[in-house]
Amino acid sequence: MAFVKICGITNLEDALLSVAAGADALGFNFYRPSPRYIEPFAAREIVDRLPGNVLTVGVFVNEAVPETVERIASDAGLGAVQLHGDETPDYCRALRGRYVIKVLTADNDFEPQRALDYEVQAIMIDTFDSQMRGATGRVMDWSVARKTRALVPRFFLAGGLAAENVRDAIAAVDPYGVDACSRLEISPGKKVPERVEAFIKAARAG
Repeated sequence: MAFVKICGITNLEDALLSVAAGADALGFNFYRPSPRYIEPFAAREIVDRLPGNVLTVGVFVNEAVPETVERIASDAGLGAVQLHGDETPDYCRALRGRYVIKVLTADNDFEPQRALDYEVQAIMIDTFDSQMRGATGRVMDWSVARKTRALVPRFFLAGGLAAENVRDAIAAVDPYGVDACSRLEISPGKKVPERVEAFIKAARAG
């Protein structure tokens, strides 16, 4: 049974409905250009209302120094950080006191062995897009994900996942966890309850 993360949370209503539907983790985006950006203290107000067993994850993209990630994660009361940019292995090591999920994007030159460079708690593979960092709504090549998953103990799959395809994705890749965002929304940052519920139900069935 896959661990389920719902990303792009911007409001308490969506957070609570996701948890009620069975989400294991919620993602909050601290990348300012993102339409799902949330201020750290606004995220903290949501985090403080959540059950303690829900993993709260901050999404960061190319923050200049890891100390900024640490400060925001502390301000928001987060349990984990997800690095979705070009962060180096040394950058990730500087956050050793945190649960770190390093995202690698599967572009045409992607080599699964890259995952071995990172001493982190989990690796996530997402669809490559030259204009966007995550939430592309596009499905990636699951065969590439499968090869990467075989190299690391804890692996998350992202990229265009929804109720309609998550069971097939889990069957193809066998990830530890799945991550969904844009295909569960009516607009950036606003989830559709029925889509969230259907996605989590399908992921559990997978």
